[in-house]
Amino acid sequence: MIVMLMICWPVFSQEKERIQMAILLDTSSSMDGLIGQAKTNLWKIVNETAKVKKGGVTPMLEVALFEYGNDGLKTESGFIRLVTPLTDDLDRVSDDLFKLTTNGGNEYCGMVVDEAVKRLSWEKSTMMLKTIYIAGNEEFNQGDVDYKKSVKNALSKGISVNTIYCGDNSSGIREGWKDGADIGEGSYMSIDQNQQIADIHAPQDKEILALNERLNKTYVAYGRAGSAKKELQAAQDTNSKSMANEAAVQRAVAKSAPVYSNSGWDIVDASKGDSAYVAKMKDEDLPDEMKKMNKKERESYVENKRKERSEIQAKIKVLSDARQKYVEVEMKKQAGENTLDKAIIKSIRKQAVKKGYSFEK
Repeated sequence: MIVMLMICWPVFSQEKERIQMAILLDTSSSMDGLIGQAKTNLWKIVNETAKVKKGGVTPMLEVALFEYGNDGLKTESGFIRLVTPLTDDLDRVSDDLFKLTTNGGNEYCGMVVDEAVKRLSWEKSTMMLKTIYIAGNEEFNQGDVDYKKSVKNALSKGISVNTIYCGDNSSGIREGWKDGADIGEGSYMSIDQNQQIADIHAPQDKEILALNERLNKTYVAYGRAGSAKKELQAAQDTNSKSMANEAAVQRAVAKSAPVYSNSGWDIVDASKGDSAYVAKMKDEDLPDEMKKMNKKERESYVENKRKERSEIQAKIKVLSDARQKYVEVEMKKQAGENTLDKAIIKSIRKQAVKKGYSFEK
């Protein structure tokens, strides 16, 4: 999910090829299990996306989050809220996801798809992988906005629409969820939102989590928001641990992949590919430990952090590859899970191939 240890993940292309994914979650009263699965498996989904390649490079990943069907939201909004706009700040997505609560509901699927298409900053290219995942239950045709029109509008912009029904497969078909996916040239899937997710403990986990602690120390916060963002990073480590061992390990693996980038607050990421970046930084934007250094010392400090991070990430990847083999064997011993992560991973592989992407093994 995350020989020579200097082998590391591929770099991003200069064209900044993107994968854009909007996740639309029903937060009505019956959906606590769905939200729990999303929290537990966010980083597993990220890790699967990290395997996507186009032209030999790893695209950036941007994720958006909507909630709908929650009576705690404004009536005039259609009980819909844009929680997180499309962003590559995955810690922000995680933080917003952990703040979701359930209440009520009136579930207007056509309206929330329409809002996602209109309000998010989608790339214009039809060859980029742009996809919506809407998960919930009840009839798909509720509300004043015709889901057929909103889904067709998404598709006209190169955005596929995938539907995930929380309940038995035949009910989802009968209630219009499959029709929505068929129109949107996406996948229809049904899941058990209350399925208990297997929390596998592998021999590599202890070392991966220890390396994650070392990895955090390679981040060098800068600017006004730097300290707060670094605290947010640590908070999402804690959130993942609160869900399951599997979630914590998957997050550590994700942090070793190029889809996890923090150039907005971390000097190491921000200066990647720009040898003059550190020298151009203003003193007031630097962390205290760097303010007393001269320019040469600052550059050396950041470069040492970069090398240390690369070595740690490479170690995590080697351990993650070994862990994956162990997990695959253990999963065969258990009953198959019918959960949110499996639904998204299965469909994103299928749709990525259609757009000319490939997957590393």
